[in-house]
Amino acid sequence: MSSSPLITPGDRIYVAGHRGMAGAAILRRLQAGGYGVTPAPDGRCGSLLSASHQELDLTDPVATAAWFEAQRPDVVVLAAARVGGILANASYPADFLLDNLKIQQNVIENAWRHGCRRLLFLGSSCIYPKFAEQPIREESLLTGPLEPSNEWYAIAKIAGIQLCRALRLQHGFDAISLMPTNLYGPGDNYHLTNSHVLPALIRRFQEARESGASEVVCWGSGTPRREFLHVDDLADAAVFCLEHWQPADGELQHLNVGTGRDLTIHELAELVAKAVGYRGQIRWDASKPDGTPRKLLDVSRLTGLGWEARIPLERGLASTVSDYIAHRQTGVEVRL
Repeated sequence: MSSSPLITPGDRIYVAGHRGMAGAAILRRLQAGGYGVTPAPDGRCGSLLSASHQELDLTDPVATAAWFEAQRPDVVVLAAARVGGILANASYPADFLLDNLKIQQNVIENAWRHGCRRLLFLGSSCIYPKFAEQPIREESLLTGPLEPSNEWYAIAKIAGIQLCRALRLQHGFDAISLMPTNLYGPGDNYHLTNSHVLPALIRRFQEARESGASEVVCWGSGTPRREFLHVDDLADAAVFCLEHWQPADGELQHLNVGTGRDLTIHELAELVAKAVGYRGQIRWDASKPDGTPRKLLDVSRLTGLGWEARIPLERGLASTVSDYIAHRQTGVEVRL
């Protein structure tokens, strides 16, 4: 771990995927930390770079190369990805694999070729084997078969981690990777079938409360255990690692990011129902898939560096529900 920051306010920092939940949170955290706003000690004024999908299609290698040639960022955060829940992964396996492989190769390779000094790649906890020993240590990567319901996304993310690792080994490129657990928070996707479990539950229970429904049907048995991290905590961890974490030679280049605590999906559903004020019955449809039985990350390496999550799930849920309702009522874009 470096005692002096490895990035400075004078750097040109590009956040790829700044309109997504994770990318937007990281951009907010960088702004709050003075990046792109406060001059560096040497007088340089940095900037925070971003480009919408309409301005730059990261699956297009020619367009991506031209953008990097023109902008030449000092630091890159790769948070852009095609994401979705169990049904989306099962329905569009080729899209999930192809799009994410293209985005990762185009951004990571061009960052290296165009003089980027430091890159952070945002992966996912789904990279680990379905039956990995719990809590899951970083060393579990590539030690067993993946969960079939999201293997296409996982394989792409594993390729991104390994590309970062290969560029460091062969060319000394300073690329690091973070593996967050299940994220939630402002800017999430609330689609009933294509989103992840927590935002889907928020929408389902909120609509049930508003309609006066006597019961809510949830997928699966409710027994799998999951860990949830507020996206603002992830953003804080990302900036912390950009500033201070420099893996030693031979050390793993990816870190788990989570809370170190999990709960059953049944318990999660009850918390969401409470957060939205729903008082009806909860029924479980066991014919729907459960996914991995448990997925709790070992976060001891990151906490050993001096960082830990600060937002408890109950408080994060309450603010997320409020954010969802406020955006929906005002007509501000919320992905339904």
